[in-house]
Amino acid sequence: MSQKTYKVLVTGTAGFLGSHLSEQLANMGHKVLGIDNMIGGYEDNVPKNIEFSKIDCCDLEKVQKIMKGVDIVYHCAATAHEGLSVFSPFEITKNNYLASVSIFSAAIQEKVKRIIFCSSMARYGSQKTPFKEEMNPKPVDPYAISKVAAEEVLINLCELNNVEWVIAVPHNIIGPRQKYDDPFRNVVSIMINRMLQGKAPIIYGDGEQKRCFSYIDDCLSCLIPMLDQTDLNKQIINIGPDEEFVTINKVAEICSNITGSNLKPIYKKDRPREVKHASCSADKARKLLNYKTTVNLHEGVKKTFDYIKKRGTKPFEYNIKLEINNDLTPETWKKKEI
Repeated sequence: MSQKTYKVLVTGTAGFLGSHLSEQLANMGHKVLGIDNMIGGYEDNVPKNIEFSKIDCCDLEKVQKIMKGVDIVYHCAATAHEGLSVFSPFEITKNNYLASVSIFSAAIQEKVKRIIFCSSMARYGSQKTPFKEEMNPKPVDPYAISKVAAEEVLINLCELNNVEWVIAVPHNIIGPRQKYDDPFRNVVSIMINRMLQGKAPIIYGDGEQKRCFSYIDDCLSCLIPMLDQTDLNKQIINIGPDEEFVTINKVAEICSNITGSNLKPIYKKDRPREVKHASCSADKARKLLNYKTTVNLHEGVKKTFDYIKKRGTKPFEYNIKLEINNDLTPETWKKKEI
């Protein structure tokens, strides 16, 4: 990566990933502009060393104004509620697909050098694991569909207008600054927040669904080179570990051991459209980005626990309305049981 400094726009800078990324870019000497609508992050997540504006990505007029003179765009903002998207498809799709098109449109108009889009492992659906980048996307829920549609618009507009693009595919990131009072997402943080309040973890289905979890620093080690590394143009790259493929039951056990909770999990019926096994191959990231896992799952959960314990437990906020409330909707959400 060159030593050149850029004017960089990072979306979602009050959120988990966006706050860490924008802070690190600013520490490297880049001029960082951050935007967030504040529905999925915390005010104290916003780094002090960036220029921040409270802007919704769907507000094209405001996005166009802040995009002036920007060289590089990292689009991290998302309403990353995969399970909820089946029951709140309008809100989730608006904040993922339309918000992305707004960012891409303004960036193309401003002739930015490169757009880095943070997509999702959900793009692969229920295909055979580990998921590899050459697989065709097979989304199984509205969240995943919105992410894949945004990818296609990005590629379409960038190819037409000669703008560089990179699609990063992070998965299940954990660590400090993750929103832990959201009842719809972030399984590790939900479990820790509940356990610290003396409540048992809630598991959907039999808990044998399997995932890999990535610590935030390991994710950043891949995102930072995407700024201007030349061989990454027009690449789709999974970023995250492929070594620890664990069940949600095991995750609950790790959280229990770290928090000192000995309450047995509460099992609820399966959530519709939830993929049973999901993990990505990190081979391409190892080849192009020298990716390596430096923080294992237990360490990552411990660091997440330390953050939540220090910051203090919080009641869960049901700040996204259920648009479809029927027999398929999880009781935990309908009755606000989390």
